[in-house]
Amino acid sequence: KQWYQRRVAITAGGVGNVDQDDPTGNTQHYVVLRVCRIFRIVRIFKFVRHSRDLLIIMKAVSNAKRELILLVCLLFIFVITFGSIMYYIESTENDDFNSIMKSCWWVIVTITTVGYGDMCPTSAGGKLFGAFVLTLGIVFLALPMTIIVSKFSFVYEREKM
Repeated sequence: KQWYQRRVAITAGGVGNVDQDDPTGNTQHYVVLRVCRIFRIVRIFKFVRHSRDLLIIMKAVSNAKRELILLVCLLFIFVITFGSIMYYIESTENDDFNSIMKSCWWVIVTITTVGYGDMCPTSAGGKLFGAFVLTLGIVFLALPMTIIVSKFSFVYEREKM
């Protein structure tokens, strides 16, 4: 172990000898070290205030907050609606869709075009509906880009002046 790991563990945990492994598996005194590692990652965000381009992107996203919140609400409505529809289409023929929550999981994976392959419709109606959900997902993912790009153009022109 590094010297600073021992020092932080002793200081934070008040533990005597940290070189020996605890036979009970108790590693509570290393929680402080894990938190300190997270803070190293957070330091990256300090560079945002020094970069003009990153500031413009942050302003564009914050200007599009209202539209993006509406988009998340629409996504929630789509997931619940299409998950319920897929459950009623596939529940009699496919054991993978045995609850509305599992069907909602399938809708999230399909709309975001991740496509894990853990669940797939088997009936003709389910496959047709799945194609519809996938097409809607592609359109749905394209919408935020147009919103953010239009806000970015507005902010960029305003910052340029």
